[in-house]
Amino acid sequence: MLFDDPDFKETIASVLVPVAVPRAYTYKVPPGISVVPGTIVRVPLGTREVVGAVWDGEPDAAINPKKLKSITHVYQNTAPLDADLRRFVDWVAGWTLGAPGMVLRMVLRSEEALEPEAPVAGVRRIEGAEPDRWTDARRRVLETMEDGFAWTKSGLAHAAGVSPSVIDGLLQQEVLEVVSMPAAPPPPKPQLDFSQKPLTPAQQAAAEGLVKTFDKPNGSVTLIDGVTGSGKTEVYFEAIAEAIRRDRQALVLLPEIALTEQFLRRFEQRFGVYPAEWHSEITVKNRTRVWRGVASGDVRVVIGARSALFLPFKELGLIIVDEEHDAAFKQDDRVPYSARDMAVVRGHISKFPVILASATPSVESRVNAEQGRYTLFELPERASGAALPDLQAIDMRMEGPERGRWLAPGLIKALLETFAEGDQSLLFLNRRGYAPLTLCRTCGHRFQCPHCSAWLVEHRFQKTLVCHHCGHNEKVPDACPSCHNTNTLVACGPGVERIAEEVSDLFPQARTLVLSSDIAGGPERLKREMKIVEEGGADIVIGTQLVAKGHNFPKMKLVGVIDADLGLAHGDPRAAEKTFQLLAQVTGRAGRVTGGGRGFLQTYSPEHPVIRALLSGDKHAFYQAEIEARRVAGLPPFGRLAAVIVSGPDKGYAEGYARALVRAAPHDPAITLLGPAEAALAMVRGRYRFRLLAMAPRQFDLQSYLRHWLSIGPKPTKGLRLQVDIDPQQFL
Repeated sequence: MLFDDPDFKETIASVLVPVAVPRAYTYKVPPGISVVPGTIVRVPLGTREVVGAVWDGEPDAAINPKKLKSITHVYQNTAPLDADLRRFVDWVAGWTLGAPGMVLRMVLRSEEALEPEAPVAGVRRIEGAEPDRWTDARRRVLETMEDGFAWTKSGLAHAAGVSPSVIDGLLQQEVLEVVSMPAAPPPPKPQLDFSQKPLTPAQQAAAEGLVKTFDKPNGSVTLIDGVTGSGKTEVYFEAIAEAIRRDRQALVLLPEIALTEQFLRRFEQRFGVYPAEWHSEITVKNRTRVWRGVASGDVRVVIGARSALFLPFKELGLIIVDEEHDAAFKQDDRVPYSARDMAVVRGHISKFPVILASATPSVESRVNAEQGRYTLFELPERASGAALPDLQAIDMRMEGPERGRWLAPGLIKALLETFAEGDQSLLFLNRRGYAPLTLCRTCGHRFQCPHCSAWLVEHRFQKTLVCHHCGHNEKVPDACPSCHNTNTLVACGPGVERIAEEVSDLFPQARTLVLSSDIAGGPERLKREMKIVEEGGADIVIGTQLVAKGHNFPKMKLVGVIDADLGLAHGDPRAAEKTFQLLAQVTGRAGRVTGGGRGFLQTYSPEHPVIRALLSGDKHAFYQAEIEARRVAGLPPFGRLAAVIVSGPDKGYAEGYARALVRAAPHDPAITLLGPAEAALAMVRGRYRFRLLAMAPRQFDLQSYLRHWLSIGPKPTKGLRLQVDIDPQQFL
């Protein structure tokens, strides 16, 4: 709150700044300036100035007024952050044990958006004015301007098909005049009845149920559990339409930028316009326009990555988390948070509906639905009426490929049949590059990252060895750096590039395409290539996990999983769930439109419960078994986990600090502490890592315990860092 000291004769205010400090700072408010909680301001901080926000809570009146610095600028053109958003920032900080300022930083990440965009010069016809003589070019210009609107010079010249000099001539003759125009017009509003697809009875029932959730006074969470191709997107489009109908804004969160292009086209087909985009690949100018449009209410629908959750919506009334199970919704650095879980919190604070959608929901969401905390709508059949793909295992112990090859004969036969029929095939391997390890067959030297405890991955297309954890890369050498022998380096194991090489040998006449997040060209190339696949421009696609996420490839009939056991080999309590989800999603790409899809799982463990569940198609049996295993083990959602990661440049010092931290832990019979243990990735970016894991019952206040523990424990020094990860999703 603001504070007036009658003796001081000046006003002071609490201002939250975007740095890692536990509370707001106190500043003087300049005379004649009025601020309220949520007002965005610029303040001095040390030797620099930063953007912050006036915050709730009493400022510290005990500070000597003469030591206080003043707010230097108030952003009058931007509405204050509303009370719900401020409460959300504080809630996220409290839950994650993060600094509130670091959460606020995600809200105020587009500083350029805080001032209105400068107008641009345009031209407009002067009423009644005529040129001294008419030419075809001048006539085209003036006919283009018959609507009476102003144009930019370049836009008018392009539309009329003339050179800019024609526009200049009409300006000199005072037929046109220079006017000031907004830099960008407000985005067009979605048209609710533009083109609504007919829904199946199951889709219609789910859509009607979603519309009813808007009448619940305290908000709600709904889980749409629908098989791949069941039309979940068309169902929640009706919820978006209802939000717009009620003059509310809507946010759709997607886990990957690669999904954006197809979603944008589907949205445009339904509503006649594109939604706004928010992710790391949009330009700074577009980012500022979206931030500004969201805050003003001009932007009604945003599709974005997890960071879009922190946009300052003026009238947010719906959040949809598509592919809600996806691990990409978890941020692991700075403020580790789950966008799915925080979306539920934001909906609860502001009392509006939240929709979670997936063909393979997280165990947590399934349990919440079964226990009545979430409403559940199931879509057990594909909207096209097509059957789910027929899946079978290839036992690599009995039916594996010849030495030096990675495709089993049974899978090759299926590829031949599919290619002969003019349909597409997808080969899935969740390993980027050519090979996960390169070694010297003479001396055994292995190429390891100098900054991480990870092998360098060969990328043969780019002729480099790359660390996928810190980004270190080096050229593939001509000779072994240890024994200096040439022609002795061999690639061990397959990556997608190596599978592509084998496919090219087997099917030289087929059009092959590798889809991987690290292929040169970035997201724009990836979008183009996704469209090529969608339009049937590739016969055999080789891809990593990004091909498993929500894409619709109409001609895809065959999916082959090269290593179905890959995700099961880790000491991750969620390994079975993640593997089941990934393989169910990727095999679900087959036969989505016309049916007749087939899937082959190359596995050394066909008897594993995950493989058996996939082959039987009994998703519910898998979930019940996994839920029961979690219940017995006290793992989420029946228990709580928090990881504490200690890292530092000196291994011995980091380990010693981690052990001292454990010794300082308060005894509580409800808490089980595991570790410290060297992390699976023991070194990343030159820092040695040790992990501790705290386990507690579901109702235990784990955050309070951790705060107390860290407050009485030794403080990190000598370059040590300590990070707390509530509800960790990965255990590397």
